[in-house]
Amino acid sequence: MVETLITSAPRHTERAVGGTTVGELRGEIDILTAPPIGTYLDDLTAVALPDLAVDLRAVSFIDCAGLGMLCRARNRVVQRQGRLRLVSDSTHILRVLSGAGLDGVFEIHDRPPKP
Repeated sequence: MVETLITSAPRHTERAVGGTTVGELRGEIDILTAPPIGTYLDDLTAVALPDLAVDLRAVSFIDCAGLGMLCRARNRVVQRQGRLRLVSDSTHILRVLSGAGLDGVFEIHDRPPKP
């Protein structure tokens, strides 16, 4: 018997709001989806002085692989003297960040930046 693992495929889009890039992530961020999302965030943080808001409002689940990917993005932004904000109004996502001790590491907002 063959088992099939079904997981939501990573989906993401980005848009510019003033000088900020808003990267919108959707679905689950776990050990299977974090690598391609990490590559996506690497692309967004490759510029000098990146100004990035990662919108997590449509993320239904995040695990330690997802947290590691967000930490990597934060480190890349800090190295490039930029700014990274997380956007989430989900009590689940906020609880995971808090439980991992990352709520004080990230700048967290409940809404994305306005134009």
